[in-house]
This record gives sequence, structure tokens and C-alpha cells, in this order.
Amino acid sequence: MLETLRNAFKIKDIRNRIIFTFLMLIVIRIGSQLPIPGINRELVESWFTSQGTDAFNFFDAITGGSFLQMSVFALNITPYITSSIIMQLLTIAIPKLEEMQKDGEDGRKKIAEITRYLTVGLALIESIALTIGFGRSGYLESFDALTVITVIFTLTAGSAVLMWIGERITEKGVGNGISIVLTINIISSIPNDLTSLYQQFIAGAKNIGWAVIAAVVILAIILGMVVFVVLLQDGQRRIPVQYSKKIQGRKQVGGQSTHIPLKVNTAGVIPIIFAQSLMQFPVVIATILGKGNGTGIGSQILHGLSQQYWCDPDQPIYSIGLLVYIILVVAFAYFYTSITFNPLEIANNMKKQGGFIPGIRPGKPTSDYLSKILNYIVFIGAVALVIVAIVPIFFNGVFGASVSFGGTSIIIIVGVVIETLKQIESQMRVRYYKGFLND
Repeated sequence: MLETLRNAFKIKDIRNRIIFTFLMLIVIRIGSQLPIPGINRELVESWFTSQGTDAFNFFDAITGGSFLQMSVFALNITPYITSSIIMQLLTIAIPKLEEMQKDGEDGRKKIAEITRYLTVGLALIESIALTIGFGRSGYLESFDALTVITVIFTLTAGSAVLMWIGERITEKGVGNGISIVLTINIISSIPNDLTSLYQQFIAGAKNIGWAVIAAVVILAIILGMVVFVVLLQDGQRRIPVQYSKKIQGRKQVGGQSTHIPLKVNTAGVIPIIFAQSLMQFPVVIATILGKGNGTGIGSQILHGLSQQYWCDPDQPIYSIGLLVYIILVVAFAYFYTSITFNPLEIANNMKKQGGFIPGIRPGKPTSDYLSKILNYIVFIGAVALVIVAIVPIFFNGVFGASVSFGGTSIIIIVGVVIETLKQIESQMRVRYYKGFLND
């Protein structure tokens, strides 16, 4: 990785792209500290801290702390992520959008434009709901029309500006801008989490020996998870494909061999996000309405849906929610893969181009073979995702090690870093070939 960055800085164009990306990240972190006018930040922070809800903690982690601090980037890029997922689902359901997606670069530009409008719309709805909720709870300095409009405009504009910055990073920087924005937000919360772990398990240890053991265990778990996620992200099954030779004029063309790479983690971090969102939605609603702190059956169900009660030896009944969470992660892994990977379409395209998998007949037999292999791979990937997601939950429940950089955060960070480095290497390779041809 260091060798790649060192070589990249030797090339002026790539160096300028890296510097541009770095400057944009500085702008993002500055914006994450600027307060929204009209909101009493101390009251809001006190309220969030008193709730201790996992959904709020995760939301604050992916917004880089800006949500808890109620900065101008409080909503961050979450409306864009939500709108992107909605557009992916609508592309499957609406034939016109599916045609747009297959219509090359022009179609993708139209879908991107619709996604932008949808992002602004979602940000506006979230801003209105959040502002009215804060106003009724007394968290605004004054609950009047001017203050409400100012807060709504600031929250919506902040989300739109971050979306614009992400797209500029994609265009003039390195990597996928939105993913890099999300990654820098998560990374910004890691120092506080490491400090919390140090104070809880190392500084608070009985003696030096226990402190050393705790430090070694913490480092081993973090490094082990990172290595495991790297292997998970890079893991793939290569399906060999052979193309028949064709006669064009007096020459034979084609006949080359290639492969179809099927990633083990085909759905990425989406299944975990879907599962978390589905289970935390009732908890967030109940928290905002001031419910869920009693001892009735409703409160117990909400506790079962909340990760902070899972794997607790004193309250094992709430770990039933963990089993539901595992089932949802596996189910969403299959669901998301089914809408992003179409074996029948791939089989038909291979048949049209004269390609076939050795030992498998073209057409439906190829589609059935790909589906069988894909189902096997998706299950392995889903189990790996569950392992990554459960490790932080287990240590949180058993040892009280509450941190924001859970399995979801590690998958996002590792995945984005790997993809960004690959893109830098690709740009260096293209520039090398251009220079070679010019010579």
C-alpha cells in the first residue's frame, strides 16, 4: 500500500487528485464541527447521551459525530445512501428505469440525476421531521417560523453539499467520493473508541499483567477482524469461460479463454445495514416518542431488538433478537444478490457471443449452473458477514466493550481502502501505457 502511494505521488496528475481528495476531506471535517444556528446543542447532546440507543450510536458513527453535535452536516450522506438503495430496488421493479440502466453512459447519468433529486427530497423530509421534533421537545432556542426554516434549510443544504463534494471527489479525486466521505466519517470516531477501550480495560486493569493481556487481546481482535475482512473482500470463485473461434474474412478470431469472477461477499455491507435498519426502526420511533423504558411486554420486545442487550449473561432472553438479526443478514444477502446479479441474463449474453462454460451447455443449463454456484457462495459470504457483525456485539454484551467501529464499519473501511488503492494502481497503469505508446 505504501509503495503504491509513493509511486502515485511521483505522477503529477495522480498527485493532484490525491491532494484534491485530501483537501475535500478537510472541508468535510470542518463542516462537521460548524453548529446549526437555532439549535441548543448541549440539550440535544444530553438527550442523545441519555438514550444510549444503538441506532443513534451507529448513525452518529457514519456521520462522523456531526449528528450528535448537530452540525451543518448532521444528516451527512445518509439521504444519498438511502436514495441510492431505493433507486437500485426501483430499477428492478420499473422496466423504464431498467432500460435506462442498460442504456450506457447516458442512461446512468439520468439515473444519477434522479438519485440527486431523490436525495434532496429525502433530506428535506428528514430535516422537517427532525426540526419539528426538536422544536416540540424544547431543543430549539426559539420555536418560531424563522428558526424552523433556518434549521430545515441548513440540514438540507448540508446534505446536498456533501453529495456534491462526494461527486467532485469521484470526478477530480481518487476513488468513489461517496464511499470515501462515509469512510472518513467512520475513521474520525475511532480515536475516541480506542481511548474508551484504553480507559476501560487497560488503564482500569487490576495490575500491569492484566493491562498487558487486555492490550494484546484488543489488538489481536482488531487486527484479526481486519485481516478476515480483507480476505472476505478479495475472495472470489472464478468460473472459466471459453469463446468459440469465428471466421472473419480469411482470419480466425476469438477462441480466447476468460472467467466470470463471483465475489464471495457479493452484497458487501448492504445486508448488515438492511438488517440493522429494520430492527432499529421501531426502537428509534419508540425512543423519540418517549416509550420503551417500562417493564411491559412492549419494552421487552424493544430490548430484544436492541443490540445493547444481546449476549448479556444476566439477561439471555434478549439474545433471541440476535438470532433474528442473523436470519435477516442471511436473507438480505440472498435478496440483494438476486437483484444485482442475473444468471439468466449472463448466460444469454454468453450464448450470443459464442461463449460457454466447459462441460456445461449454453442457455438454461449455464444459468442453472451459475445459480447453483452463486447460492453456495452467497451462503459462505453471509456466514462470514454474520461472524464479522457478531464479534463486536459479543464483546459488548459479555465485557461491556461498547465501541462504534463494529463489523459494519470495518467492512466499509477495508472495502473502500482496497477499492481506492486498486483505482490508483489502475490510473498509474493507464498512464504508463499512454506514455509507452507516445514514446
